[in-house]
Amino acid sequence: MPESTRIVVNGEEISTQPGATIAAVLASRGIACRRSVTGDLRGPLCGMGICYECRVEINGIPNCRSCQTICEPGMEVSTGGG
Repeated sequence: MPESTRIVVNGEEISTQPGATIAAVLASRGIACRRSVTGDLRGPLCGMGICYECRVEINGIPNCRSCQTICEPGMEVSTGGG
């Protein structure tokens, strides 16, 4: 197993532990997943894929649940959060 996995989040390359979810990486760096329709920052709430608050764009695919997605090398993640 590799020592780290590199992904790109909002254009910035990030190194993380293998097996980490995207939600865990974002939370550890203080990055919100998205903004609500009223502009409020949103992030993981349930952590098991039911609430959909952790949606991000992954490799160009919108509305992916970051709490259910394991980081893969080279993965590109885009958030609407700050």
